[in-house]
Amino acid sequence: MTMDLNSIIDQLETGDQDVALVALQIYNKENSQCFAFNKDGESERERLGKLVLGFLTRELQPSCQLACVETVRILSRDKHCLGPFVSHSAMATLATIAGIGTAETGQAQEGAEEGPNVSVGETKSPNNASENPDVEVMVEALKSLCNILLHNHTAQVVAEELQLMKGIAERLKQCHDPTWTHEVRFFDLRLTFLLTALRVDVRAQLAKELHGISLLGNQLDATLGLCWPDTFESARAGSEGIPPEELPPLSREQTERAMEILKTLFNITFNTAKSEVDEEDAAEYRHLGAILRHCLMSCADGEERTEEFHSHTVNLLGNLPLPSLDVLLMPKVQQGSIEHMGVNMDAVHMLLDFMEKRLDRGNKLKETLLPCLNLLTESARIHRETRKFLRSKVLPPLRDVKNRPEVGSSLRNKLVRLMTHIDTDVKTCVAELIFVLCKESVSRFIKYTGYGNAAGLLAARGLLRGAGDSGIYSGDEDSETEEYREAKALINPVTGVVEEEQSNPMEGMTEEQKEYEAMKLVSMFDKLSRNNIIQPMQLGGDGRITELNQDDMQRLVHNPHVQPRAQPPGSDSDEGN
Repeated sequence: MTMDLNSIIDQLETGDQDVALVALQIYNKENSQCFAFNKDGESERERLGKLVLGFLTRELQPSCQLACVETVRILSRDKHCLGPFVSHSAMATLATIAGIGTAETGQAQEGAEEGPNVSVGETKSPNNASENPDVEVMVEALKSLCNILLHNHTAQVVAEELQLMKGIAERLKQCHDPTWTHEVRFFDLRLTFLLTALRVDVRAQLAKELHGISLLGNQLDATLGLCWPDTFESARAGSEGIPPEELPPLSREQTERAMEILKTLFNITFNTAKSEVDEEDAAEYRHLGAILRHCLMSCADGEERTEEFHSHTVNLLGNLPLPSLDVLLMPKVQQGSIEHMGVNMDAVHMLLDFMEKRLDRGNKLKETLLPCLNLLTESARIHRETRKFLRSKVLPPLRDVKNRPEVGSSLRNKLVRLMTHIDTDVKTCVAELIFVLCKESVSRFIKYTGYGNAAGLLAARGLLRGAGDSGIYSGDEDSETEEYREAKALINPVTGVVEEEQSNPMEGMTEEQKEYEAMKLVSMFDKLSRNNIIQPMQLGGDGRITELNQDDMQRLVHNPHVQPRAQPPGSDSDEGN
C-alpha cells in the first residue's frame, strides 16, 4: 500500500493515534532508505514534521511513539527542512524521549505547553518518557538528534543552551549498567562527539565541569573489558598473561564505541600536549595513556578497521601531556616482548610499524603520517630508551656510502626522501624526527641525511654554520662502521655519498679568467634580482639565511672575494637564537 505525502498529513491532522500510526508506518517503510529529497515537497515535509512533534508531546501508545520518532529520523536527513526540529521545545522533547533530558529541557517543554499552539490531544508530563525507557524509541530519538545537530547551527546552539551534554554525561556514568544496549551507548557517544566537535563551550564543559577525561576513560575501560594487574598495566579481563597477539580481535561493537570515545577525547584534549597539568589531572592522563597503550596493542575485526582504530589511538596519544607518555614503556618485559635496554618496547615498535605503513602508502601524508611522526619525535626527545631504540631501527650504523641517503628501501631512505617533500609540514616533521634521533647534532644529522637534505631544517634553526649541541641528550658516542671510517674522507657532505671524481671546470684557467667568470655569475644574479625573478640570500653570522640586498650585491660585483655582511646581533630581522 502506498500513500502520498498530503494524504499522510490529512490522516495526522485528524489527531487519531490509530489512524496516524497506519499512515506513519506506510511513510516510514517507503522512505526508510531515502537520503536525498526533492525540493518540491519541502513545505509538506515541514508540515509533517510539525504534526509528528505535536503527537510526541502527547501520551502515546508505544507503537505510535516509535512510528513518530522514526518519521522524525527520516525527515531530519533533509537539512533544508529542519525548521520544526530546532526550536527549544522540539529539541527538549526529543532529548527527553532519548532519556537525556535535563532541568533545562523540562522547562523548555513546560514553556511550550503554556504557549498558544498546543497540539490536539492530551499533553503529557515532561519527564514521563524516561520513566519506562523503550530502548528502540530512545535510539531513534538519539539518531534524530545526531542528524539535526550535524546539519543545523541553530540546533547546535539550542543543544548547548538545553545542557544536553549534562544529560548524556549522566548516562555515560552508567558504563556497567546492562540496561543500555550497544546502540544506546553508541549514539550517546556519537552525540557527544558531535557536540564537542561543533561547540567549543561544550568541549570545555565536558573536559572540566563534567570531568570528561575520567568519564570517557571509564567508558573506554568498560568498553574494552579491561582489568589492571598493576597501576598502569592493563589486560583484557579473563585473559591476563596472554600476549596481545594471541588474543581474539575486539568485536565490531566494541571497536565502534571505542573509536567514538577516542574521537571525543581527542576533541577535549586538543592543545594539552605541552600544557602544565596538576597532579590529579596528570594521574588521569597517565591512566588514559595506559588504556591507549592497550588499544595500540589490540586488533579489531579486520585489517582496515584495525588501522582506523590505531589511527584514532595515535591521534589521541599525541594530545596527551608529554610526561604521561612514559606509561607506554611501563609494562614488564615478558616472553615474546620486544626489549631494549631492559625496557618493554612493544608499543614503540607498534608505532614504528604504523608509521612505516603510512609511509609506504604515500596518500595524504599530512593527515595520516604527521600525528605518528610527532608522537615518536616527542617520545624520543624525553625518553632516552625510546630514542635509542628508534635510532637502532631508523638510523642503524651507516655502512652504505655509495648510494644517496634518499635512495633505497630502508626506513631511513624513506624518511630522507620526504625531507624535500613539497608539503612544508611533512618535510619539517620528518627532519625533526631524524634530528632528534641524532641528538640534535648537526654533524651527525648531515652524516645520515646529506647536507642538501638537511639544509631546510638547519636554515630554519640557524644552524647552517654548524654548531649545535646535544642539549638535553646523554653523551653516548656515535659509533662508526669500518665501511664508513674508510670512506669518510671521500664522502661528499652535500649528497652524503662517495662520488666519482669529477673534472675541475676551472682547470687551465688563469686567475684573471676565474675572476671574470665569478663576476659574470654575480652580475647575472644581480640582473635576475633587479627584475624580481629571484631573491638572493646570504648566510648571516648567526647561521640563518637572510635577504641579500642591493648594497651587498654591488659589493660582490666590484669585489667577489668580499664576504656578505652578517646581520648584527639584535637587529630587527634577527628571529632570535
